[in-house]
Amino acid sequence: MNKIDLNYSFKGVNCVKMQTEKYTAVIAPSMGAAVLRLHDDKNGIEVFRYREDCTAQQIDAQREIWGLPTLYLPNRFDKGIIKTSDAVYHLPVNETKFDNHLHGWVHLRSHDVESSSADDKKCVLVTSFTFDKNDEMYGCFPIDFKISYRFTLSDEEGLTHEVTLTNNSDKALPVSICTHTCLNAPMCDGGQESTMRLSVPIGEKCGLTDRFLPDEKFLPLTDWDMEYKNGTKVPTGQVIENDMYKAEMNTYKGKDFYGTVITDTANGHTLCNEVSKEYKFWNMWNHDGDKGYFCPEPMTAMINSPNLSLPREVSGYTELGKDESFKCWQRFFTE
Repeated sequence: MNKIDLNYSFKGVNCVKMQTEKYTAVIAPSMGAAVLRLHDDKNGIEVFRYREDCTAQQIDAQREIWGLPTLYLPNRFDKGIIKTSDAVYHLPVNETKFDNHLHGWVHLRSHDVESSSADDKKCVLVTSFTFDKNDEMYGCFPIDFKISYRFTLSDEEGLTHEVTLTNNSDKALPVSICTHTCLNAPMCDGGQESTMRLSVPIGEKCGLTDRFLPDEKFLPLTDWDMEYKNGTKVPTGQVIENDMYKAEMNTYKGKDFYGTVITDTANGHTLCNEVSKEYKFWNMWNHDGDKGYFCPEPMTAMINSPNLSLPREVSGYTELGKDESFKCWQRFFTE
């Protein structure tokens, strides 16, 4: 029988623990409903960045780089500006080095548990965060919205993460969603980082300025880029600094697979991250390559997308009218 514990203490933080015969997942509603741990108990695979000796205070201070945090609005916005079809908003510049706003604030808020269940097939948890005039960010972004996450854990499917963003305002709500997918290196218990290989289904590369904002140019793939495409990229031990690409179709076990595949070449174990077609870009980053994790980030829109002159069908940017919703999903499974 699969189990769910709504009062699980993880490093002193009240979390939700979901457990099946194969997987254990720990989710922290109070920390942006981030997945703080996903472990394949059968094969000894640590999916997301995890350290036994890391404290809750350390994770809380750097929520973007532990586990699986969900970001709205993700990545960089030039000088904090967001231009929608009916307004211009000025978010605080929190990346002073490059004069950008970075990552929004939804991952910094406590989320409510809406429902939970467990049966002989799966565990399910639904959390949500409602943004309104009571939030300190409302003064610079006065658009009411609700964002909810549905986590489903099963032996057959792994961990599925579904996002629903709903506009509760009369104003246009910008849509750009990403997970800062912090994958552990090494992924296998007792494994080595050097034997890991990353496969990402990339198309054209998106050119970036020295402030890591799109220059609206698309570049042909170099030998470095092709390592993602042919699955030979070593994801740590070298610096990967915001490589952003259009998403294309991958293959896994001879079938179409829209997502990334990480393989431990020493033992053949794989970690797969399948995403829905709403995720149109991949951005790769690994924090200088020496921190024991790396981030293949699926993004629904390009960095700084509301402010670009590119057509929306190219940038991925979209907006929601009143009571409209945007949905996307991804899942993680290991073999």
